[in-house]
Amino acid sequence: MNKQILLAGSIALICLAACHPKVQESQASKQVCISDSLAKMIAIDTAKTTTMKDELTLSGEVSSDDNNVVKVFPFSSGQVVEVKVSLGDKVSKGQTLAVMRSADIAGNYTDLSSTNADVAVAKRQLEQAEYLYKNGISSERDYTEAKENYTKAIAANRKVKSALSINGGGNTNENGMLVIKAPQSGYIIEKNITAGSFIRQDNNGSMFTISNMKDVWIWANVFESDISKVKVGYTAKVTTIAYPGKVFTGKVNEISSVLDPDNKVMKIKIALPNPDMLLKPEMFTTVVITNSEQQQSVSVPARAIVFDSSKNYVVVYNSKCDLKVREVSVIKTVDNITYIASGLNPGDKVISKNQLLLYDALTAD
Repeated sequence: MNKQILLAGSIALICLAACHPKVQESQASKQVCISDSLAKMIAIDTAKTTTMKDELTLSGEVSSDDNNVVKVFPFSSGQVVEVKVSLGDKVSKGQTLAVMRSADIAGNYTDLSSTNADVAVAKRQLEQAEYLYKNGISSERDYTEAKENYTKAIAANRKVKSALSINGGGNTNENGMLVIKAPQSGYIIEKNITAGSFIRQDNNGSMFTISNMKDVWIWANVFESDISKVKVGYTAKVTTIAYPGKVFTGKVNEISSVLDPDNKVMKIKIALPNPDMLLKPEMFTTVVITNSEQQQSVSVPARAIVFDSSKNYVVVYNSKCDLKVREVSVIKTVDNITYIASGLNPGDKVISKNQLLLYDALTAD
């Protein structure tokens, strides 16, 4: 019996002696050193405490800057004879946009001819009355009446001339033709007439809308749950399908005080310069609003995070041969910065470039 116990103990000691070097070898295999060549391929960043930023992604639409838009309304009723521009055309100030025939204009010229004749008659009568009055042939009353008739004829004539001036001035003729000209240079962003269209006096719509397109507005929709996340002055980054990868940067200029009754969203306005005329009205956009919160957190570059098996890790650098894989709890990532809730302390150094090579080596079985 004693011999059996001694034999069993000896076997256990032999096994323990045999297994111990393997544990050491396993531990040694986890030690990874950064060679001189690898050191040129990696980047080291230091975790630091920063104020957290927040991002809100919204849908939006490009609109013209109302301060640089001119709407061209019809001067009078009539029929459009010719339209010389199309939607999107660039026009210069004074350029002809359309030509129309107007009975009102023709009537004004008829009235002008009639009042011109009345003025001429009234003037001759005044001169005769003045001559007779000064020579004692007629009474002062006749002279005064002739002056009043002349004054009325002048007033009627001026009224007709004013009507013609309002209805087109020098852009009309006695045949009733009216030329519509561009009041400013810019682009035709709205066109509501075609050749043959009839324009009525009670028509409230514009014929054309012209914008210089140097500046545009972006109207974005904010849902009720996100209203508190948007304020005037916050940075806005605008992207479009037409120009992938190009970011237009501006700030929130205006926030609506009421919600849209149809879709229950709040409108915000972002003013953007448009020097290259890339942004066109009615374009759909994606707007990312960025703001700084009051909370602070430890942060590292987003590229330093390794996502594996539904968890987040970083490779902590202590020295060339002292590297550790550490699990971290991520709050969020904004503008390529990842905010950490736990797992890192300010001052910790992490590998932020090619860290996956080291991570695989450190976690290999």
